[in-house]
Amino acid sequence: MRPYEGLLTAMVTPFSADGRVDEEAAVALGRHLLDHGSDGLVICGTTGESATLDDDEQLSLIAAMVRELGDEGAIVAGAGSNDTRHAVHLTERAVEAGAHAVLSVTPYYNKPSARGIRLHFAEVARAAGGVPVILYNIPGRCVVNMPPALLAELAELDGVEAVKQANSDELQPIDGLAILAGNDDILARNLELGGAGGICVASHVVGDEMRRLFDEPQRRAEIDASLREIYKVLFITNSPAPTKAALAMLGHEVGGTRLPIADCDEDELAAVRAALARHGLLQEVPTT
Repeated sequence: MRPYEGLLTAMVTPFSADGRVDEEAAVALGRHLLDHGSDGLVICGTTGESATLDDDEQLSLIAAMVRELGDEGAIVAGAGSNDTRHAVHLTERAVEAGAHAVLSVTPYYNKPSARGIRLHFAEVARAAGGVPVILYNIPGRCVVNMPPALLAELAELDGVEAVKQANSDELQPIDGLAILAGNDDILARNLELGGAGGICVASHVVGDEMRRLFDEPQRRAEIDASLREIYKVLFITNSPAPTKAALAMLGHEVGGTRLPIADCDEDELAAVRAALARHGLLQEVPTT
């Protein structure tokens, strides 16, 4: 399987009590995810709080995950930036660390033109040196959108192999690109359209069930419907706070979030706990 196919979990970055990256906990969580439905892991993406990791933290974690788990599943390295020079640097270093693919987000904040985006990704693909580049289209975070016509142009760049499509309204096949669902609630639809898979968040807690979306196509709609509440509750506030809360409830040591992402408040924790309980992942907590 190519590193941009199947069920890839956009993994949280565990932090220790003093706020440092906990690589040992990350390896333990990654191994659990690979044992429970995931074909690979996306390290230092949005869910991995890449915006608040410095380069040394990011690249050290990528290297550790490749070293410890690279023989067990695909390791995709988040290596995007709104500064092309920085994106090139991160890409080169992630490739040196052994990443099987890199995930590169649309330059955010700058609001580049389509020509600027093409030039940006041409530099990123060149830096990757043949390691597959997965584009990341998420206009809700990046201000700019890469419409299907632009994605088709980017597919002509050597090394650009896939797109994580988080614009649900524009989910469709693109010539020359493998399509990965960028939102959990469109994974089933993407598979029905012949897409390559998804980069998902709920697979942290329901990975085995999400695997069934691939393995049991005749029951795909039913399984997807049963997972909708989990998909929703993990985004009741800014990600990855609910996912980290859910993992902690399930016994995984992942720590809290880094500001400006705030940890879940009591109401949000109660909502996460109740959804996990209704799904059979936790016992119901008695009300008083």
